Order: sequence, then C-alpha cells, then structure tokens
Amino acid sequence: MLIFANDSYNEATTMRMKKRVIFLFACLFFWASSLLAQDVPVGVVVAFKKGNSQELNRFLGEKVDLTIQDRTTTADRNAAGAEITAFFSQNKVNGFNVKHQGKRDESSFFVGTLTTVNGSFRVNCFFKRIQNKYFIHQIRIDKTDE
Repeated sequence: MLIFANDSYNEATTMRMKKRVIFLFACLFFWASSLLAQDVPVGVVVAFKKGNSQELNRFLGEKVDLTIQDRTTTADRNAAGAEITAFFSQNKVNGFNVKHQGKRDESSFFVGTLTTVNGSFRVNCFFKRIQNKYFIHQIRIDKTDE
C-alpha cells in the first residue's frame, strides 16, 4: 500500500513540475516576442534623454529629413549628425518623455517632449525598417510653450 501512495505522490509532483515548466516557457516566449516586436529602438529614446548625439547617430539612416526650429534640410548621416550635435550643444537636455508611438507596415514613429535649459521641444521621429532594423529617416524638433 505504501508503494502505491508513494507513486501517487510522485505523479502529482511530476505533474506540478510539468505545469511550472510549461508556464515558465510560455512566459519566456511572450517576453522574447515583446522584445523582438519593439518598433522604436530603445537606444534612440535613451540618446534623447541624455542629449547624446553620438548614440543617436547610430540610428540615423543614409538620408535624413531634418527640421530643427523651422530650418529644414535633407542630409546624409554625417551632416544630420552634425546638426543634431550642434542642437544638443546649444540646448543642454534635462529630460525626454515619449508621449505617443506607433507602427504601420515597415515604419514606426514616436512623438515626445524634450526638456532643455532653453525650454521644451516637441520631437517627432520617424523610422523605416531596413533588413529588420529600424533607422531614423525623419526628425522634427520644434519649440513648444509647455
């Protein structure tokens, strides 16, 4: 009789273990798929929060439509990076918050507020997906009254 009771105990323990392992794998799967589904690279948001143009340059596409306070230009990666570096050097960043973001087909975007020593700026940043990576193809930075 003791053998049967022990077998029943082992079966119940094994079943609980299987359920835990399945639950763990399901959680791991959902976590991994949420990381892969990120449409806006986290590094871009971090770069804006720090005012780090070098970090932001890593995400620039080959050509970037850049608008900074009514000055619009289409520039290659290096020229756009220089413009952004100049902006950050004139406007020391205090913080950055993403207000809205979205995705459609092969593109994504975010809208955020950049807080600097010279006031707040609305930032619109648009991305294109190229070979499973998102690159910035348009940035618009406008002064706001917030």
